[in-house]
Amino acid sequence: MTLALEARGLTKEFKGFVAVNNVDLQVERGSIHALIGPNGAGKTTCFNLLTKFLQPTRGTITYEGRDITRMAPAEIARLGMVRSFQISAVFPHLSVLQNVRVALQRRRGESYDFWRSERNLSRFDAEALGFIEEVGLAEFAHHEATELSYGRKRALEIAATLALEPQMLLLDEPMAGMAQEDVERISALIRRVAKNRTVLMVEHNLSVVADLSDRITVLARGEILAEGDYDTVSKAPEVIDAYIGAGHE
Repeated sequence: MTLALEARGLTKEFKGFVAVNNVDLQVERGSIHALIGPNGAGKTTCFNLLTKFLQPTRGTITYEGRDITRMAPAEIARLGMVRSFQISAVFPHLSVLQNVRVALQRRRGESYDFWRSERNLSRFDAEALGFIEEVGLAEFAHHEATELSYGRKRALEIAATLALEPQMLLLDEPMAGMAQEDVERISALIRRVAKNRTVLMVEHNLSVVADLSDRITVLARGEILAEGDYDTVSKAPEVIDAYIGAGHE
């Protein structure tokens, strides 16, 4: 197994409260790996540690064999490890094309000069349109982001993330707040973009987890409860108890 991301002994304490306790996690390169658990399990804290939005109290994190434990989020993004957020993060009054162009400008180290002439920025258009087509938004390229449905805004966010050329995508509850039609569309999109990338996602929708994931890590009370494919973890008595005890179906 070739690892893209590995955590060893990952621990986070908040004034005596242990939110994540001695977690060892291995994400295989080229896989879709889900991090799940009932409310209060510590998965969001763990995800924020892995993506460097929190610093661990103890433990180490390596990405492609490189120690990133003390790196900042911008540093790991430059290494090819890029995250999304629960709430769609797009510029609402820019077009779909303009949103993706902003990401391309960032990747190439250029400033976000929105006042530049359209002709000056148009050199990014062909590449941006390629990412837009990849996420199924070609017909919306010249629509303002605010006109899109919530699911399509999430697709736009993924297009902008892809424009940063990540080798690993970290998705924070990509299905949150979506209607079933959008869930199906974004699930298909994640499967498509994961063909040559590694994906780690936190997700509450267990049908999505079952459909997409190669491997699942279940957290409870800040510790790993079970790991394996969906059939393995869904039948584990301790996982069933944790979800039923938390009021989950």
